[in-house]
Amino acid sequence: MLRSLILSRTEMAAYAAQVLRGNDRGGLTVASPHLYPHMWSWDAAFIAIGLARLSTGRALTELETLLAAQWRNGMVPHIVFTEGDASYEPGPDRWSCRALSPDAPAGPATSGLIQPPVHGIAVRRILDAARSADAAERRDVAGRIRALWPSLLRWHRYLATQRDPDGRGLVTIYHGWESGLDNSPRWDEPYAAVVPGPTFVPFRRADLHALGDGTAGAAQRPTDADYAKYQWLIEELRQARYDDARVRRTVSFRVADVFASAIFAAANEELATVGDELGLPGVDELIGYADRFRRGVVDTADERGFAADVDLRAGTALRTDTIAGFAPLLCGGLDSARQRSLLTTLLSAEWCGHPGFAYALPPSTSPASPAFDPMKYWRGPQWPPMTWLLIWGLERCGEQEVAHGLREAALDQLADGLFAEYYEPFTGEPLGARSQSWTAAVALDLLAR
Repeated sequence: MLRSLILSRTEMAAYAAQVLRGNDRGGLTVASPHLYPHMWSWDAAFIAIGLARLSTGRALTELETLLAAQWRNGMVPHIVFTEGDASYEPGPDRWSCRALSPDAPAGPATSGLIQPPVHGIAVRRILDAARSADAAERRDVAGRIRALWPSLLRWHRYLATQRDPDGRGLVTIYHGWESGLDNSPRWDEPYAAVVPGPTFVPFRRADLHALGDGTAGAAQRPTDADYAKYQWLIEELRQARYDDARVRRTVSFRVADVFASAIFAAANEELATVGDELGLPGVDELIGYADRFRRGVVDTADERGFAADVDLRAGTALRTDTIAGFAPLLCGGLDSARQRSLLTTLLSAEWCGHPGFAYALPPSTSPASPAFDPMKYWRGPQWPPMTWLLIWGLERCGEQEVAHGLREAALDQLADGLFAEYYEPFTGEPLGARSQSWTAAVALDLLAR
């Protein structure tokens, strides 16, 4: 049943700001206070985008904290662990990054995976937000971006070299967690090849307990069988000592992620505009990466413009009816006919236009797919940051009318002020963690448009 609206737009902005303040731990914002009590990489980028609407300085602090945990090889880890909270598993001891890899940072404990590189997009948004500030704030923002620049370039070089060694223009991932879309049907085929070995030692799952009632939590989260595979891949990474060359030879999951690649192409373009404006080095390099990864994404697209991941171990395209298929709307590059076809698909009854949806927003998996589950994490629910990415991409490629419609629907969805992790598409029920930082952050940015 469709929920009645609770908050006005002004009230929603105040509640969203309150969520970010409540989850602030000084130099970082935890993803959510109970389920995710640490810093996640792409969450931090979205959080910085929202914080830029409140304080450009605090937004930059978020990125500075994350990049302070960057590995020597340029990798930005997907988790930076906070001190004093051992509730989340797998925790620092399971990863053992510092003990296993000379590239791991000496400072905060981290994971040994990555997440999609939204950070360049966040830097551009922060610089744009500073335009309305006074001269002192503009100088401060420009100076701090200059200080971050070498770390941002190293991050992009790592992705362009270690995660695309063959130059195909697609980011290689070693674990579904690296996509951010953990249990998406995108990964069903590659995960079928992941078989835990005899040294497998499972860890306690903290996610079900954090969601309260075990039965309700289990209906929303990946299964124990999924988690066994997730955990085994961590063991394989540990055995390879997080060395990319060794991981590429030995890991049981190796996929070219088209959605992360589209984000990377767009982030390179955004960073290039920042570098050009501030007179920073590496602009031509970033433009080259943007062109390469845009071509890589578009080369996977079918006649509709719908893109596909690639299973690099099996050498096969993974054509699934998931939100990743809309990757070209983030990075551009489609001819006009296929872009129009892809927009038609997005608005169709198989996606946002399903007549039973509470809000006309993109689900993580199409309801026409046999893998669709409206409550199960990335297998059906609607995720506000994914909506934000599509809105942002549509604006970039000139589709303002479609972007505006999604924006209005997204704000209507978030008007309960709960800022949930994800939403059931038919009922609009909030699912997962509440007071989720990145949800509040994208609400702030959408409200400020």
